Amino acid sequence: MNGSRIAAVGHYQPAKVLTNEELAGLVDTSDEWIKSRVGIRTRHIAGPDEPVDELAAHAAAKALAAAGLTPADIDLVLVATSTAVDRSPNMAARVAARLGIPRPAAMDVNVVCAGFTHALATADHTVRAGAATRALVIGADKMSEVTDWSDRTTCVLVGDGAGAAVVEACPDGVLPGIGPVLWGSVPEMGHAVRIEGQPARFAQEGQSVYRWATTQLPPLARQACERAGLVPEDLAAVVLHQANLRIIEPLAQKIGAVNAVVARDVVESGNTSAASIPLAFSKLVERGAVSTGDPVLLFGFGGNLSYAGQVVYCP
Repeated sequence: MNGSRIAAVGHYQPAKVLTNEELAGLVDTSDEWIKSRVGIRTRHIAGPDEPVDELAAHAAAKALAAAGLTPADIDLVLVATSTAVDRSPNMAARVAARLGIPRPAAMDVNVVCAGFTHALATADHTVRAGAATRALVIGADKMSEVTDWSDRTTCVLVGDGAGAAVVEACPDGVLPGIGPVLWGSVPEMGHAVRIEGQPARFAQEGQSVYRWATTQLPPLARQACERAGLVPEDLAAVVLHQANLRIIEPLAQKIGAVNAVVARDVVESGNTSAASIPLAFSKLVERGAVSTGDPVLLFGFGGNLSYAGQVVYCP
């Protein structure tokens, strides 16, 4: 029961970039209106021939390569997503098939925007219990497919993408690299963020989500730090769900991580739901904004209204 750690991360975004100026040709909006309200400048949009499992597999392959592992080294695949179209096979099984992973346990986790941090905790618990040795944990969503592109309050927010992490058991004598999770939900407010109907469409009550996130989540994020034996001032980076820059910046400030880099990938990627945290984290690692061994707070929140956060140490 030595705990687990993140061995490597990877991310993937579709090639097509949709700018605010292009959105202004679809709905009554403008670059200035979007930036002033949500801070987003661009987002990546997947094509009709790019399903969720393909986005996930690209990110997972990059994480595997960064870890120096092969598909045969993986015995658990977890995909956090809320935009899987089919009920079966699930996205995890399809990713395993794409990558050639033999005989893994394969499960999807649908906790919408908090999906990746829930899936990461599940992988950590599974490895600690000895039921898996190495896991691929992926957050992937194709939000463009569940968006009403005539609704300017939601279509300006969304983007598509995926991020992944390889989680493995810690060797003897090595401290855990994934801290205890702090998770929960507010079921009576679950209607505030929705993907429902036929066809499924994303909708939210923006002001309710903003008030909840900026007032209720800071003490919970600090508790996640406490569970890892740290205070916010110890953090090298904070990676929050990339919902909206107007939520991320005040939330990060209220957490008190005064020395931390704050991920702001939402500016160029939009809200990618379950992909947002691993996507933003992988980019910080890729560009050297954080170093091996640095403590980083990952904190997801959104649909249900669910939340989950933990401190991890950079691979």
